[in-house]
Amino acid sequence: MPPRGTPDTIKKREAAAFLASINHETGGLVHIVGVNTANYSHYCDTSELYPFGCPAGRSSYYGRGPIQPSWNYNYKSAGDALEIDLLNNPNLVQNEPSVAWMTAIWYRMTQHGPGTMTPHEAIIGDHGFGETIRSINGFIECDGGNPRQVQSRVNAYLKFTQILGVDPGDKLPC
Repeated sequence: MPPRGTPDTIKKREAAAFLASINHETGGLVHIVGVNTANYSHYCDTSELYPFGCPAGRSSYYGRGPIQPSWNYNYKSAGDALEIDLLNNPNLVQNEPSVAWMTAIWYRMTQHGPGTMTPHEAIIGDHGFGETIRSINGFIECDGGNPRQVQSRVNAYLKFTQILGVDPGDKLPC
């Protein structure tokens, strides 16, 4: 389905969606790592789907950076795409700002997480901001999972669309 709206409208919605996601994931650009340290050891999948394991340690693949991707397989995929060994060196996302931003853009443009499309595709394809939420944290937040978190993301998106002077479009929650 072709996008509705002018190219400027779509660009501004894309910028607002990216900024809203970053705002939510980092608590307003305050946290560069996941806050809940109790979950750190949960992000190591050693199933046969991921034979590369967790060479940096079971508790090394928590969320970092502006989008805070987690799990060993995301660090491996991002590292492969960016030609940086993030599987063995996940702290680069936390300690190197350029790597942090590259992983955020990599996720936004190429990963669909629990969704069916990337956050970028959700906006340019006019599927709504709600689909960006599904692609980032849909298993946890969407379909009634955590309506307060969804509303927080939507509120941030509405704030950024207002700042950018663009109509937010339809389908805001997931």
